[in-house]
Amino acid sequence: MKGGRYPQFVVSKSMEKRKIKSIVKGRPTVDGAGVHLVRVLSINTVEDFDPWLMLDSFDSRNPRDYIAGFPPHPHRGIETITYLIEGEMEHKDNLGNKGIIKNGESQWMTAGSGIIHEEMPTPSKRMLGVQLWLNLPQKDKMTHPKYFEITNEMIKEVKTDFGKVRVVSGEYEGVAGVKGDYVDATILDLLIDKDQSAVVNLPPKDNAFVFLLEGNAVIDSTNCDTKSAVLLGPGSAVEIRAKDGALRALICSGEPLKEEVSWGGPIVMNTKEELKLAFEELEKGTFIKENAID
Repeated sequence: MKGGRYPQFVVSKSMEKRKIKSIVKGRPTVDGAGVHLVRVLSINTVEDFDPWLMLDSFDSRNPRDYIAGFPPHPHRGIETITYLIEGEMEHKDNLGNKGIIKNGESQWMTAGSGIIHEEMPTPSKRMLGVQLWLNLPQKDKMTHPKYFEITNEMIKEVKTDFGKVRVVSGEYEGVAGVKGDYVDATILDLLIDKDQSAVVNLPPKDNAFVFLLEGNAVIDSTNCDTKSAVLLGPGSAVEIRAKDGALRALICSGEPLKEEVSWGGPIVMNTKEELKLAFEELEKGTFIKENAID
């Protein structure tokens, strides 16, 4: 992975601001071995939010909500992106990889042909962050599984008139974050001060949404509540105004794949036959195709 993918955009009055297509409100649920979270994007939003599959939001000051974690489970056909603003999470897999995602850091995992891993949050003053699932193109579904650790040193921070932007991936005002190997995705973490507005330029070809992690916002003259994903229509920029206090929001975008999706639990393929084969291989013990990660 590397930084940069398109030239710096310049804000101008002639730029077409994106309008709201739809708003998805997150709902509380329990996953893993008993982790309380808010599920925002899921199987019902796949077509509209392509190439983004899932978004889970974590926000708790009570370790009992999350310390049960996510014991060993399989993935195939996707990339998972964990971004922790506060908290720590230990991870390891069947191939011997292990590590810790710390405050303000991210981990980009390519499941590819198949991996079995576990994620175990450790008790913290607060667990705040998200996990995103990014679909892999059909031609790359069975690629080599691998990890990419995105440390604090790799996440550039840009001070602005409205607050601050952390560039996890993609680009903001000429400052580059990391670049995915398969889907060129943008993930920006915006901290917008009370009563301030941010205008952010995005690649016009990208499908984009705003996730309101903390606080409420006004987008396209519409009041949008916290823990909502606001899907944007076509255009080259989005304007977000903090409402009722400071706002923390993620902007996520990527060029849609426009491919068939067959989704079953932790596995996402293109056809029912491929999905059935994956679960048959899990039962037979032939799911894992790799002995080591590049």
